[in-house]
Amino acid sequence: MLYCWAMDIARPDRLLKKKRRMMIWSGVAAITLAALAVAVMRLKPAAPTVDRSTIWTDTVKRGPLVRQVRSSTGVLAPREDSIELIPAQTDATVVRIRILPGAEVTPETVILDLNDPELDQQLLNARLALKAAQADYKSLQAQLESTLMDKKTAAAQVNASYAQDQLQAQTDKALYDLGVLSGLAYEKSKSTADQLTAQHRLSQEQLAVNRKAIAIQLASQQTKIDQAQALLDLYEKQERALEVRSTIAGTLAPLATPLQVGQHVTAGTSVAEVIQSGKLKAALQIAETQARDIQLGQPASIDTHNGVIPGHVTRIDPAVVNGTRTVDVQLDGPLPPGAVPQLSVDGTIDLERMSDVLYVGRPALGNENSTLSLFKVDPDGKGATRVSVKVGRASVNEIQVLSGLKEGDTVILSDMSRWDSVDRIRLE
Repeated sequence: MLYCWAMDIARPDRLLKKKRRMMIWSGVAAITLAALAVAVMRLKPAAPTVDRSTIWTDTVKRGPLVRQVRSSTGVLAPREDSIELIPAQTDATVVRIRILPGAEVTPETVILDLNDPELDQQLLNARLALKAAQADYKSLQAQLESTLMDKKTAAAQVNASYAQDQLQAQTDKALYDLGVLSGLAYEKSKSTADQLTAQHRLSQEQLAVNRKAIAIQLASQQTKIDQAQALLDLYEKQERALEVRSTIAGTLAPLATPLQVGQHVTAGTSVAEVIQSGKLKAALQIAETQARDIQLGQPASIDTHNGVIPGHVTRIDPAVVNGTRTVDVQLDGPLPPGAVPQLSVDGTIDLERMSDVLYVGRPALGNENSTLSLFKVDPDGKGATRVSVKVGRASVNEIQVLSGLKEGDTVILSDMSRWDSVDRIRLE
């Protein structure tokens, strides 16, 4: 009876301790769970995996770097000194087209025929006018020569009298000196000789003046002949120009508005255009942002897809069209077969040669003189970490590295914009 009573005695202190232990363990468990939650939250996500075959990498190098700009939208174009535009000399009608654009022509090739009925009448009138002017010249010349002959005859008579009286005066002077002839007779003879001397001088002066007058009148009439001849030459030239020919050997180019048989053209209208063979240039379209460094004389190379031709820059168009400027390159080498105007070509211009610089392939995204975010490949090649790279001047395929990389580093140049949210990737 005593043992049973002892088992029924209440122990409140043990219950309290048990509750306390349960509370402590519950708190520890809660703290542990919280700590685990925080740790899990702080864990970084696993680095994403990138297929190595889908990326493009390059190794940083040190050495010379040639800065270039490239155009893939260039064409071969005629040089300004190789184009001949042939205008119509008169208002005319196209009566025959002998050859079409693309054909080779020489100065002997007739390209097309024109007709101008008015020119035929003008040519006939000009020929008649020239004959009339020539006839008037001959008539005036005969008339003036007849007048001059009369003057010469009168002068000859005066000259004969002058010579005779000069001789008589000399004889009378000798007789006067001997005392045979009287002074009165001598003075009379001398006076007559002096008078004829004056007449002789005047007659010679009249002949000289008459000859000058004849020359002036004939020159005036010759001017009329020259005018008639010039007008006739003009009409004959216009008549020959009705057979349209080129003055150079080359290729017949298409006109902006093709001519048709029966079409009427006015004087001055271009009826044919010939491009001299072998005289072509490259007209390259360069982005405005890249064209600012181009200078005259810089070397270039033109790829015609059938050979590469060296050249140099001869003109930079100041106008900007659709964000590009036209740069003309003179070709310094022979043209390959098949090189014709409007042939599509690629062109590369050398801007600058830099020596002993750090450079790498040009990234897919990134401009020169900026700071880029690139992935540098780990030495073991199993991963890549994002680094900040400062770059300088750029070429077509390379760009200068100013800081952030060293020689021998390998970087990813492909477009990695889809991984902008991570700083590290795994490569497989």
